Amino acid sequence: MPAVNPNVIVNQLIEAIQESGGIAAYVSESVRTHPRKFIVSYLGNSYSLWVYIWTLTHGGRVSLPDEYRIQMTSVSSPLSINPNGLTVLMGYHPDLGVFAGFDLRKHSSFTVGSPSVQINITALHDALQNGLSFTTKDNDEIAIGVRADQFLIYCLNAAPLHLYGAESNLTAMLSKAAELQEIPQEEIAALAADRKQIVESVSRYSRDANFRKLVMSAYDNRCAVTRTQLRLVDAAHILPVPSDDSSDRVTNGLALSPTFHRAYDNCLIYLNEDYVMKLNEEKAEELKAVNLDGGLSQFCSFLDKKIHLPMDTNQRPRTEYITRANEYRRIPGYAQNG
Repeated sequence: MPAVNPNVIVNQLIEAIQESGGIAAYVSESVRTHPRKFIVSYLGNSYSLWVYIWTLTHGGRVSLPDEYRIQMTSVSSPLSINPNGLTVLMGYHPDLGVFAGFDLRKHSSFTVGSPSVQINITALHDALQNGLSFTTKDNDEIAIGVRADQFLIYCLNAAPLHLYGAESNLTAMLSKAAELQEIPQEEIAALAADRKQIVESVSRYSRDANFRKLVMSAYDNRCAVTRTQLRLVDAAHILPVPSDDSSDRVTNGLALSPTFHRAYDNCLIYLNEDYVMKLNEEKAEELKAVNLDGGLSQFCSFLDKKIHLPMDTNQRPRTEYITRANEYRRIPGYAQNG
């Protein structure tokens, strides 16, 4: 497999940052430089991110047909580490569109030449299925497969994932968490606080990524209100309170463009049981009272129509969730307001 063009590598990194919920600005002077430097906005925070990354190619050893590797060319030892942010060491498999994460601590210093770092192809396939995958190498190092929509989660947690993942019992738990398997509470409770936190984080992020993937697929990546695609669509929860196991089901989700997602979360609009998105007149009057209703007419032109729904009727919003959400949000006309 030939090395991926540097422009493609940078564009794939930007897309992965976006797909995992962030916004990226590339700040290196060249696409060929190492590391690739980004300023990333994510969940209201700003991060400086340095990425050392090479194309994953077959290892070339007949005895190890599933081994893929990066060759760390055009860099010198030790690797420069971001003094004010995050640094990760990664590979990219262009055919699968998936990344590999390696332990920077173990590979920041190396002998002269072009050192290589390996991962089993199975881990990359598992990452496509589960978002993150963990594989233990012969030297007890953990290599991690990373799907694009989990890219930022990996970058933000790379150090503890590699550090604690080398512990066999934790590797098993992290794999279960990524696969959305149930982990007995007594097993989690027995962990030290820092290890418990990383297992719970992987579990939460994996559920979030799975929810987004299911919802976006069900809605054909279109906003349910405007029918816009353009990679400008979020997966929104109908019922925001995780009071039971309904929270991350596709039937508790809507695909919404960011403006309508914000409007829904702030109760300016609501969905009724006929799948029609409506304006909350009380909230609209509040906006008018403080002269913040500019653009309301254009905004309302998308409302009072049946939303774009999944083709599969089993994936459409459950009316029970719609009703409960409207009660919770204190939408006029629902029982909680009576």
